[in-house]
Amino acid sequence: MIAVIASEFPLVQPSLYAEQTPPVVYLSGVLMFVAGLAIVRAHNIWARNWTVLVTLCGWALLILGTVRMFAASRYQRASAQTASWVFLVLETALVIVAVYITFKAYSRSE
Repeated sequence: MIAVIASEFPLVQPSLYAEQTPPVVYLSGVLMFVAGLAIVRAHNIWARNWTVLVTLCGWALLILGTVRMFAASRYQRASAQTASWVFLVLETALVIVAVYITFKAYSRSE
């Protein structure tokens, strides 16, 4: 998750979202859908601890992948018209969540 977000980060690739074509949006939607489905099937745990973030990320990938597959052109147009600071804020939040999940997954249990 960290590697994918870092590669899409607006400071790394400033015009990535402006130059997407609908087939590329569709393909990334398929990949997100498959990844989200795999996470939800393997880790659909609704506990009151940090592991619920994994489940929420899986469901978010599943939903976003579905939107990208069925509305690729509309998604591409909307993302091209969105200000770059919005992507910067969203992807910064996603990096924070990804780092937190990674840290908790590899830290010693209490």
